[in-house]
Amino acid sequence: MIIENEYPVLEFDDDMDAVVNPFKWNLEPFSTDKLIITFFPDVMNDLIKNNRLELERHFGGENPVDIYRFKDNPEVMITLGIVGCPSCAGNLEVFAGCGVKKVMFCGGGGVLDKNIKVGELLVVEGAIRDEGFSYRYIKPSRYIYSDKKITETICSYLKAHNIPHLTGITWTTDAMFRETKALVERRKAEGAKIVEMEQAGCLAVAQFRSFDYGAIIYGGDDVSQDEWDTRSWDKRGGIRQNLVMLCCDLVKEI
Repeated sequence: MIIENEYPVLEFDDDMDAVVNPFKWNLEPFSTDKLIITFFPDVMNDLIKNNRLELERHFGGENPVDIYRFKDNPEVMITLGIVGCPSCAGNLEVFAGCGVKKVMFCGGGGVLDKNIKVGELLVVEGAIRDEGFSYRYIKPSRYIYSDKKITETICSYLKAHNIPHLTGITWTTDAMFRETKALVERRKAEGAKIVEMEQAGCLAVAQFRSFDYGAIIYGGDDVSQDEWDTRSWDKRGGIRQNLVMLCCDLVKEI
């Protein structure tokens, strides 16, 4: 039944079916149910170059996607995420249709507090839903939260291995060029530590399709000041490599 609203983005239909539904496509199951989504193409290229991955599945079409499996850790797959909820979280629903049950996301995001250092890890506890995708999966709300048990499992693992980290919520927005000073301050006041473009959607799909989902985002560029500071966040190869390898362990823990 549709809950009507003056604004289309706030209308919600609780019908679990849809005209286009990956769960009705009889997709061939993956060989494992554990997946890492990373936004580090440099790490992916390095893994492929060093013959550490083998192709699990290729999805063709206008926006092709490759899923790989670790040769030395065959129960874990990895794929390169695509920016934005419709692409990243939309693909995630297809992956769930292929049997994925446990997902770890790792990427970088713009810090809303200059005191968050480049490479500092944030375990995502939820997101401010400043996008449109998640509203088709979960009833309208200002926030969406991760599963507390999964968050606790991730944090316990990091603590046991002496890996420093923060916890908190993100600000998910579709419009990377409309992060105005006033909005940055407002989202920061609401508790957001990092701005990114996928978490609200991925969390919504995970809740809608009932699979385990965790995310770690590292502090990247700084959008908290009057002028944007890239802080060379995308050149931190060691941090990015280590985070992917960390998620290989975590996806088997959650």
